[in-house]
Amino acid sequence: MEPPTAVNVVPTLPAEPPLSALEARVLGCLIEKELTTPDVCPLTLNSLVNASNQRSNRDPVLDVAAREVETSLESLRHRRLAVIFSGADARVAKYRQTLDLVYPLESGARVVLCELLLRGPQTTAELRTRTERMQPLTAEEIETFLQTLANRPEGALVRRLPRQRGQKEVRWAQLLTGEPAATPADEPLVVTLALPPEAENRMAALEAEVARLRNEIESLRQALGGN
Repeated sequence: MEPPTAVNVVPTLPAEPPLSALEARVLGCLIEKELTTPDVCPLTLNSLVNASNQRSNRDPVLDVAAREVETSLESLRHRRLAVIFSGADARVAKYRQTLDLVYPLESGARVVLCELLLRGPQTTAELRTRTERMQPLTAEEIETFLQTLANRPEGALVRRLPRQRGQKEVRWAQLLTGEPAATPADEPLVVTLALPPEAENRMAALEAEVARLRNEIESLRQALGGN
């Protein structure tokens, strides 16, 4: 069997705007599945949709469609955070994360960042419990990796949040989606779909072609005496 080869990697620096909530979820899923179920990686689009909508180990729980996940993957590819694979025996496209191309990290730090991408701000204790399925880490190791991520010379990837009223422990948040709010968000997550310009152009061309065909069919119907 011919091993899969990477294609269509855009050799550009990551875009300045932060990741969207769905892009962060998709990136987190790619990292997580690579660690927990390596035998099924790289992932197909359908597998990524299921992973993004997974009801366990996710916060918030989403209900997104393949088109939305595919758009997020396209953005991640342009940021060099994901890559599409194809091989001689591949019937469908598959995807894997390439986080280290942009943010080279130790495996433990990558696991911590992944968990923050999947579940949002968390305490050190929560991270220790929830990262165990990917890589067992002690509380001291979690704290060390958080400090490493927060004090990177190239720019912080996590931030320690101010202690909230009624909370005993402080929480940490990832910064790939931008600076976190000072207080937890009470509103549900809204995923907006933004297609790349080339996709918008293709959609417009298809709509124009459909309209033209409808006009031709209507003209034929009238010429044949149809109602």
